[in-house]
Amino acid sequence: MTKLTKRLVEAVEPQSKGHVVWDDELPGFGLRVYPSGKRSYIVQYRSRGRSRRYTIGLHGVWTPETARREAKALLGQVAHGGDPAEEREEDRKALTIKQLCEQYIADMEAGLILGKGGRPKKDTTIATDVGRIRRHIIPLLGTRRVRDITKPDMNNLMKDIIAGKTRVTMKTEKLRGKAIVRGGRGTAIRTMGLLGGVFSYAVEAGVIEHNPTHGLRKPKYQVRDRRLSEAEYRVLGSILREAQESDRYRIHAEILRLIAVTGCRRGEIVNLKWSEVDLEGSCLRLIDSKEGSSVRPVGLPVVEYLEKERPQRTGTYVFPGQGIDNAVGNFPQSWKKLFKDTPLWDVTPHVLRHSFASIANDLGFTEITIAALIGHAKGSVTSKYVHTLDSTLIMAADTVSGYVKALLEGVEFRRNTYTLDRQSRKSAIDQMLTESRPAV
Repeated sequence: MTKLTKRLVEAVEPQSKGHVVWDDELPGFGLRVYPSGKRSYIVQYRSRGRSRRYTIGLHGVWTPETARREAKALLGQVAHGGDPAEEREEDRKALTIKQLCEQYIADMEAGLILGKGGRPKKDTTIATDVGRIRRHIIPLLGTRRVRDITKPDMNNLMKDIIAGKTRVTMKTEKLRGKAIVRGGRGTAIRTMGLLGGVFSYAVEAGVIEHNPTHGLRKPKYQVRDRRLSEAEYRVLGSILREAQESDRYRIHAEILRLIAVTGCRRGEIVNLKWSEVDLEGSCLRLIDSKEGSSVRPVGLPVVEYLEKERPQRTGTYVFPGQGIDNAVGNFPQSWKKLFKDTPLWDVTPHVLRHSFASIANDLGFTEITIAALIGHAKGSVTSKYVHTLDSTLIMAADTVSGYVKALLEGVEFRRNTYTLDRQSRKSAIDQMLTESRPAV
């Protein structure tokens, strides 16, 4: 044994099986010489009753002096109960963001990750979440260890997505399909919400103790307040009437009209099944809406339209597609083409839904009634035991859908506050009393 110096380290001759030259100044510090001639500095120590060996690094990268200082620091950790070799092994095995996300995706697809209302996430939600994970989270954080992530890292990630750092155009699994990933404020907000769920999943699994997204200041959503004016409704009606004359766009025009007079979500109408249509109850009994099962009151114009179409259509879906008993396809492409180069170029199915709710508000209906009409979470009728709806909801659905239908047909109203109009209320009471009087 002798003190390890640069001259000694470089003079040691390799042996057939490799050997260790120990330093006589710092017990446990040594030089391992491999048969190939490679040399590395090591520390030998005991922890929890067993001998452990820790490799500091190669000679050349480390000098005897720097390796000795590192050895002293490591042996100091051992003296305080640490185990550098075990900690390094744990570091090597530490879960990365990519590995955590893949575990999360696997559990999500198996129905083990719960979404709204404590229900497993829907296939469409899963597809969206997987897209955000693989197009934003993994490219920016995938190689980082989960336990090393801090709140500043989350803040930087959010800024990178807003700035479009993950912007890319990529092919999808569909034939000639492509995904245009732009980033931006809305994408960043939703991605950070999803990542918060992924980290909560990690906390529950014992991977980390705290969720680094908690307390993160996120930008506010840009509220979409676009609604149709009464004049725009009349323009919409003209566009839809023209489209209904075309075999190519007829069924998509009918879908848009039904969304306009019901306030339903796009997918709720595109995928509507005849088994969900209750004409006698004047409602749609949706099995799987965004809020789960939902009973949606519809007005008389909707009932009459569905009564007329039912005998002419076969199969499961109200709006059947070209294949074997499936829903109509290509709806997003069609409505965009219908509105292109028209004054309604910026109108979407969501705008029609928002406009329906706005008309209901104009007519004086309460927020809770409007929520029930459009199936919003705070007013959705969800009980499977509901067989007949409140007459107030049916009246509201009749009023709003009738008003929208009239606008689509070109009617110009002089006023739109009928619910609170005194003469209308008095006439309704007189009509009810007249009907209730016994015949003389």
